[in-house]
Parts: sequence; structure tokens; C-alpha cells
Amino acid sequence: METAERFRAAVEKRELAALEELFTEDIRFYSPVKFTPFEGRPMVLGLFGVLLRIFEDFRYLGSLTGTVETTGDGAEAPSVVLPFRVTVNGREIHGIDLLQFDEAGLIEEFTVMVRPQSAVHALGEAVLAGLVADGLVPGA
Repeated sequence: METAERFRAAVEKRELAALEELFTEDIRFYSPVKFTPFEGRPMVLGLFGVLLRIFEDFRYLGSLTGTVETTGDGAEAPSVVLPFRVTVNGREIHGIDLLQFDEAGLIEEFTVMVRPQSAVHALGEAVLAGLVADGLVPGA
């Protein structure tokens, strides 16, 4: 899938601007540290701005393609799973990105799953600090 390859290259090169054209306007981003999704292209791009800053030694390990039911309407959508490794605040995180595409090939749903539990906590703290610093969510 061309969009997945372009997404992977943009993340690996830390090119935030290249991501904008790959997301639908109403993209939903499901985080491992937040129950409700981040919604809409501006918010998701802001989140990626934070992620690209806090990630150390980020690398994708491969890809798996298929179809997965979306949360939006329950229909199966073309999908790609991208396993990754990254370090955040000294913690090594293992995870996967699940990208689901609309009929135009844009990313409409994005789900991240990470392990271990301590890494989820470290990631959540770092992301929240970045979102607050960027004015995307109110401070505590």
C-alpha cells in the first residue's frame, strides 16, 4: 500500500509535514494511554509533532497487510500493521501501529498498542507533557 510506505518513510525521517496529506480530515487516533480517540487531522498532526520529538531510536521492523474491522462503521478496511521499537525517556518500548485506510487510500483510523506496562506509563507521561507544552491540551 503506497500510503503505508509513505507514512513509514515520513515517520522514520521525522517529516511531520509529509504526514498531513496521508490522513483523512476526520482521522481517529487510538492511543494506548487514552480511552477516547484523538480526532481530526489538526489534533493528530499535533500529536505526531510531540511523538516525533520524544521518540529516540525509532524504527519499524516490518509490515503485515490485510483487512480489519474499523471502529467507525464496523466495515472491514484495508489495513497495515507496522511493528516498531522505540526508546522514550530511557525505556525501550515494543509496539505496533495499525493503519486502516478509507476508499481513497488515506489513513482513517490509527491504533497504537505498546508493551510493557511500564513503557505505557512512561509514554503517557511524555506525550501528555508534550501536548501541554504545545497547547494542545490544558495543563493539570
